Amino acid sequence: MARPLWSGSLSFGLVNVPVQLFSGVRDQALHFRQLHEKDGSPIETRRFCSKEDEEVSFDQVGHGYETDKGKPVVLTDEELSTAAPRKTRTIDIEAFVDLTDVDPIYFDHPYFLLPQGDAEGTRRAYRLLVEVLEQSDRAALGRFVMRTKEYLVAVRVRDGLLSLTTMRFHDEVRPTKDIPGGGRKPAKERLEHAVALIEAMSEDWDPSRYEDRYRKRLLDVINRKKKGRKITVPEDEDEPTPVPDLMKALEESLAQAKGGGRKPKAEDDLDDLSRDELYERAQEADIEGRANMSKGELADALADR
Repeated sequence: MARPLWSGSLSFGLVNVPVQLFSGVRDQALHFRQLHEKDGSPIETRRFCSKEDEEVSFDQVGHGYETDKGKPVVLTDEELSTAAPRKTRTIDIEAFVDLTDVDPIYFDHPYFLLPQGDAEGTRRAYRLLVEVLEQSDRAALGRFVMRTKEYLVAVRVRDGLLSLTTMRFHDEVRPTKDIPGGGRKPAKERLEHAVALIEAMSEDWDPSRYEDRYRKRLLDVINRKKKGRKITVPEDEDEPTPVPDLMKALEESLAQAKGGGRKPKAEDDLDDLSRDELYERAQEADIEGRANMSKGELADALADR
């Protein structure tokens, strides 16, 4: 079990449940260090005063806020601390809302809340909250302070456990009233074909079907470099062209999705596939040098198999 990021109590009404906070996701990204290309030495970052051209120690660094007139207001750490939220060890629940009413755009980072300790009373109170949220299909909205920031959070049930998701405040979400919406309402026939296409392509949500293809390609490049092989940059793909006949494109897409008319994409001509799709097939076929191949080279290599 990972170490908790925070510990305290979940409070609603007069009920307090001791809990610990754990991250709900894990970092699978590949991380690189900045090195001097010439000799492989690590690159250091230092702070310099642009006026005096002298290195500045961390304790001499202030914080500047630029006003509308472009003049900075400089604040010290002590001055900033006067606006910091009061540190508490409590997640204060303020309200319960229907889960379906919360727009996903407000969700930010996911965590898990687990009971703290083995006391029977703690686990009983934790399980009670799990059951009541699950049966009522509601989310608990509240606030808590982690490190130096106050967060708005939603607490809900996931796989029999309490999950906590930090949320964006309403003024952080960009309004859409001034964003162009794509013109006039589509014709009825086009709309019906588009709905039918969506229905034909609909399936149960299975997150395991979707992998990070960029990470796979990057690992392939790293492995090739480790073996001393030359890495060449593939050609850029052509920009997609606008749809000349929307109705025809919908009809052909619907026939493809239903397995009629055109062949399914898995059996299409290789030239009709994107480079990512060609690369996936090249991985399955274990084609050497695939990471350095252009779209055309990948298609040729697959055609020779």
